[in-house]
Formats: sequence, structure tokens, C-alpha cells
Amino acid sequence: MPNVLLKIPKGSFPGEARSTLVRRINAAAALAERIADDPKKRFLCWVVVEEVEPGGWTCGSVDVTSQMLPCMAMVYVPAGVLDAVSRASYVELMHGAFTQALPVDDKRQLVTSIVLHDVADGAWGANGVIWSLPLFAKAAGYEHLQHLAAAI
Repeated sequence: MPNVLLKIPKGSFPGEARSTLVRRINAAAALAERIADDPKKRFLCWVVVEEVEPGGWTCGSVDVTSQMLPCMAMVYVPAGVLDAVSRASYVELMHGAFTQALPVDDKRQLVTSIVLHDVADGAWGANGVIWSLPLFAKAAGYEHLQHLAAAI
């Protein structure tokens, strides 16, 4: 049940490329978190795309977006969902999602920054209620955490 906040340079993933990016980011998150293959469970994967205006993205204080395509993903996941292997997979899958969604005519070098944030148990609220890991496990259908879901 991640919240994924993407930042991309304005206009870098237009039209179908944007749809492909969101679809592939969702698929990457579901695979890395082992969310059940059920539309109701996958509905809990939220992706927000924010476009950064020209000049608003710098590297070393220089706007390099004419040469590189910098893309960020800030991923918020309930603590306890990911282990070291799934973290590495998450980063690889997210980078791959950006790569696969690139418009064919964009020849800039893709550079990604993917940050995984564990949200401490009892620190995530949804619809006015604090959620715990067992509730997340039940709602998202995490395949590896169903023993927690069975306890509630």
C-alpha cells in the first residue's frame, strides 16, 4: 500500500508515455511489496505525478535538464513490509519503469533517485483512522504477511 510521489521535468513524459509510466510504477510497487494480484488490493497503490517547471530542477546548481532527464520517486511504505532483497528489487523495478516509459524520441540520459521511506507502525492514517501493519496486510493482501492479517 505505497504512496508514490514522482517528480519529473515538465513535459518529459507526455500523453501515452505518462500513462505507461504510471502503469509501470504501479506494477513495480505491487511486485516489490508482493501485493495480491487483485484490482481491489492494487487500488491501494497511490501514485502522484508532479511536473517540475524548467529551471526548477538543478544538479550542482545547474539546470541540466537539456542533457539529462532527472526523475525522482519518493515511496512511502508501511514499516515491516520490505526486507533488504525487496528494497533492492523495488529500486531496480522503479528505475526500469522510468526506462520503459521513456518517449522514444527523448535521447537524454535518464537518471533516477528512488527513496524508500518506512512509515512507522501507528504513524499512517487513512480515512481518519490509524492503520497498523496487520490492517495493511489484510487490505493490501501482502502475500508474505498474511499471518498478520489472520490475527485481526
